[in-house]
Amino acid sequence: MKGLPALLLICVVTAGHAAGDPVRGEKLHQDCLGCHGTELYAPSRAKVKTLAALKKETERWNDRMNPKFSRQEIEDIVAWLNRDFYRFPP
Repeated sequence: MKGLPALLLICVVTAGHAAGDPVRGEKLHQDCLGCHGTELYAPSRAKVKTLAALKKETERWNDRMNPKFSRQEIEDIVAWLNRDFYRFPP
């Protein structure tokens, strides 16, 4: 029972933050540049409006990748996109 409060605290602290490494995400995104540039992320063209939607859209486009990105790689890409383009709050 002692460990439960600490576990809950960890879950609460990390739930709202992108769990990825934006530096690694930027490198991984190089694979995406074969089909499109970063112009899609400009505020005037951006379609997603929340961090959750950004993750969902990144997962959706992952279906076109071969090989597919892992869950952690998707988290890394989302963290980079959010840091450099979207800036959604946690």
